[in-house]
Amino acid sequence: MRQAFLLIATVILLAASGFAHTIPGQDSATAPAADSKSSLPVDRHEGMAVSADAYSDFARAKSKFGKSNPLQVGILPVEVFLHNESGQAMRIQLETIQLVVHFQDGSQQELDWLDIKEVASTIAHPNGPPAPKTRRFPVGIGSISDKKTDKVVDELQPFALDADVVPPMATVHGFLFFNLGDDVSLARTATIYVPDVTNLPTSKPLMFFEVKLGKNE
Repeated sequence: MRQAFLLIATVILLAASGFAHTIPGQDSATAPAADSKSSLPVDRHEGMAVSADAYSDFARAKSKFGKSNPLQVGILPVEVFLHNESGQAMRIQLETIQLVVHFQDGSQQELDWLDIKEVASTIAHPNGPPAPKTRRFPVGIGSISDKKTDKVVDELQPFALDADVVPPMATVHGFLFFNLGDDVSLARTATIYVPDVTNLPTSKPLMFFEVKLGKNE
């Protein structure tokens, strides 16, 4: 009699356990979310990690920037992620970041990134800057502004990487823009070069960072 009772109790517990694991959505609700940046190329050392995402596909770039898509004029947008994994602030000298382009003959070329206004002007006037207009006022009174370029500047500025200090355990990211002319395919073998990163409290420079862009469509 006691054995029969124990058998029935065991069956009931197993059934209850099986039911608990089949509640709709329970497993997916408790599963951790995937990191969307985990597949990006990265260079990590000394408490700092630099990763980069090249928008070399036209449709993808257009989806991000709309009518102000830099890729349509041969300018490659690269989203750079600066991850500070240490307990001390880091400073990055943005001006010295470059795109290193590697050619099939083994040579390479270093490209500086473009100022947002340069990018905007190229997008607004792909055939070159407009002819200067005659002033209606004496020199010093009033000003001539390129409204078309200014509009593109306003649209691109929120995307730009413009913070040069990364707080402890924080991430800063934004776009840098590089002129590849007529051959955007060069992005597939290009490298983002970040030479000047400094630990703020100690003023100690870190070793340079190199991130191979690869193909991220």
